[in-house]
Amino acid sequence: MMNNNKRYGAWWLRMAALYLVVGVSLGNYMGATHDFGLRSVHAHVNLLGWASMLGFGLVVQQLADTLSPRLVALQFWLHQLALPVMLSALAALMRGNTAAGPLVGLGSVVVGVAVLAFAANVWRGTGAKLRAA
Repeated sequence: MMNNNKRYGAWWLRMAALYLVVGVSLGNYMGATHDFGLRSVHAHVNLLGWASMLGFGLVVQQLADTLSPRLVALQFWLHQLALPVMLSALAALMRGNTAAGPLVGLGSVVVGVAVLAFAANVWRGTGAKLRAA
């Protein structure tokens, strides 16, 4: 039976692949139309979607036995729920809908909390390895 952290690691990798497709597609659209008004969204899709999720997945897979399963799950779900809200609101904001600003802020804060959960979990999990060395 697969360690639950390993399962989350696999889901991080799957979501990273999905965000890679979205990021490349958005980049292709912007290039084809010469409309770069969503470049900020494109950058966030690639960084917080593709690159960060790939990193999270690889780290969670590698450190599965030392990370807190609760923090792994918390981080995964906070990130997965908040990032689409943030990206959608950012796209609306970039297209002139100023009412989307607070949703960008809310999504950003929740993604930030997810990143802090990851950092705390890695710090905690690797601390045991350092003490054992």
